[in-house]
Amino acid sequence: RSCGGGGGGMGAWRRLGVCWFALCGFVHLVIEGWFSLYHRRIPGDQAFLSQLWKEYAKGDSRYVLADNFTVCMETITAVAWGPLSIWTVVAFLHNKPYRFVLQLIVSLGQLYGDVLYFFTEYREGFQHGEFGHPVHFWFYFVFMNSLWVVVPGVLIGDAWRHLTRAQLVTDGRTLEAKPNKSKTK
Repeated sequence: RSCGGGGGGMGAWRRLGVCWFALCGFVHLVIEGWFSLYHRRIPGDQAFLSQLWKEYAKGDSRYVLADNFTVCMETITAVAWGPLSIWTVVAFLHNKPYRFVLQLIVSLGQLYGDVLYFFTEYREGFQHGEFGHPVHFWFYFVFMNSLWVVVPGVLIGDAWRHLTRAQLVTDGRTLEAKPNKSKTK
């Protein structure tokens, strides 16, 4: 089976893409799902995932303040992008014809959410963390979240190329299969 649209089997880049969606499924469903469900309890909770969120909140305190935008954004991420990420993995593993549509939808959703995440904090003057701190700001806030800008951006381009190629083939077959009605009149 070909999962990459080419020869036999998935190439290295396609396997990395599938692994990305598997990682996203875990992060969105488990880690962000925890935040979505328990955001009010996290500040006083000692559970591992609550501790993880408290550590991350050193770079963005919106996560311990139960900021309305952050709760809504993380809930959408957990409920929509988590399951769709897993479905994308399955679609690639089983060579489903809609695999690149899922890749495009999930990647656009992730990119949109992350742009809003960065932009809302920028508009508030980066007041929810230690601006410029090497770990809390540059690693937690900038680097870790930038992954969900860069990788989805690359995957959007990849899906665009595959879907465009498929549409060109479909259009070519359609033109060959149907006679031009304007010439018959």
